[in-house]
Amino acid sequence: MGARPAWLNRNVAGMCVTSLCADVCYEMVLAVLPAFTTTIGVAAAALGWIEGGADALASFVKLGAGWYSDRIGRRKGIVTLGYFLSGTALAMLAAAFSWPLILLGRMVAWFGKGIRGPLRDAMLSDASPAESRGRVFGLHRAADTTGAVLGPLLGVWLLTVLPRPDPSAPYRRIFLISLIPGLLAVASMVLLVHEARRAPNAELRLWGSIRGLPSAFAHLLRGVGLFGLGDFSHTLLVLAAAQLLTPAHGTMRAGQIAALLYALRNAAYAAAAFPAGALADRMHKRTLLAIGYAMGAATGFGVAAIFARHITSLPLLAIVFTWAGMYTGVEKPLEAAMTADLVPRESRGSAYGVLGSVNGVGDLIASALVGMLWTHVSPQTAFCAAGALMLAGAALVLAGRSHIPARMRAG
Repeated sequence: MGARPAWLNRNVAGMCVTSLCADVCYEMVLAVLPAFTTTIGVAAAALGWIEGGADALASFVKLGAGWYSDRIGRRKGIVTLGYFLSGTALAMLAAAFSWPLILLGRMVAWFGKGIRGPLRDAMLSDASPAESRGRVFGLHRAADTTGAVLGPLLGVWLLTVLPRPDPSAPYRRIFLISLIPGLLAVASMVLLVHEARRAPNAELRLWGSIRGLPSAFAHLLRGVGLFGLGDFSHTLLVLAAAQLLTPAHGTMRAGQIAALLYALRNAAYAAAAFPAGALADRMHKRTLLAIGYAMGAATGFGVAAIFARHITSLPLLAIVFTWAGMYTGVEKPLEAAMTADLVPRESRGSAYGVLGSVNGVGDLIASALVGMLWTHVSPQTAFCAAGALMLAGAALVLAGRSHIPARMRAG
C-alpha cells in the first residue's frame, strides 16, 4: 500500500467521518419529508417556505458564529454543539401533524448546521496545505455526500419494512431512528478531531471583521449571491419527482422512487466532489466554479421542460437528478476552497460565515420563489426562473475574474 498523502491528516479524516454520519441522519429525513408532507396535507408553497426559512436562519447564525470563533480563538466546542442540535432536532418531526412543528424541527436542526458549518470549514482550511485545499474540501464533500447517499437509501428501505398502521406511521419512525447516526456524528467529532487553539482577539467586532475582508472575496460573493437566488433546495426536486410519478405509481411508491432518485443525486455529488476539488488545484478555480453554476442553470431548465412535457420517464428523471448532484459537487468545494485562497487564516471564520449567510439568503429566496411560482403560476415557470438566475450568477462569476489578484487565479 502507498503512503497516506500528507494532506489526509487526522483532523481531515475525523471531520470527514463526522460529516458522513451527520448526513446519514438528516438526509434520511429530508429524502422522505416531501412524501410525509403530502401525507399530512402540506402544500408545495409551505414546503418551500419551510426549506427557505430554515436555510435563512442557518445563514444568519453562520455570520455570528464565524466571527465569534475568530474572536475567541476556539471552534471545536461550537462545532460539536451544532452537530448535536442538527443530529437530534429532526426527531421532533415524529410528532408533526401540520407544518408548524415541521418548521420548528427544521429551524432548530438548521440552527445547529448554521453554527457548525463555517467553523468546520475554517478548521478544514487550517488543517490543509494551500496547494491541496481543493482536494481537502473535495474529499470532505465526497464523504459528507456519501452519508447523503446512505441516508435516503436507509430511509427508503425502512419505508418498505416498517409497519403501517396509518400512512404517516413509517415516516414518524424514520424520524426517530435518525437519532442514531446523529449522535454518532457528535461522538466522532469529540473523539477524532483535535483543535490547536489560537490566541483570542477580544477587540474583534462583527462588522469590523466583515468590512476587513478582502475586496477580491467581496467580488466572489456577488456571483455566489446571484447564483444562490436561483439555487433552490433539492427537496423541491424530490417533490417534483413525487408529484410527476404519483398518477402512475401511487403516493407511497412515488415517494420511494423520488427518495431513490435523491440518493442518486447525492451519489453523483459524492462522485463529482473530489475530482472537482483535485481539478481546482490545477486550474483557474473561478472558471471551474462558473462551469458548475452553468450546470445548475441547466438543471433548472431541464426540470421546467420535464413539467412542460409531463415526462415521467425514470431514465430521464435519473439524468436530471444525476446532473443536479454533479453541479453541486463542483459548486460546494470550489466556493469553500476559493474562500480559503482569498482570506487570511485569522479571518476565515468570519469569511465562511459571510459565505454561508449569502448562500442562506439565496436559499430562502430561491426556495420560496420556486414554491410560490409553482403553486400560483406553474412549475415550469418556477424552474425556468431559477435557471435564469443561476445562469446570470455564472456570467457574473466569469465577469469578476479580472478582480482576482493574478497570484490567486490559478488557485
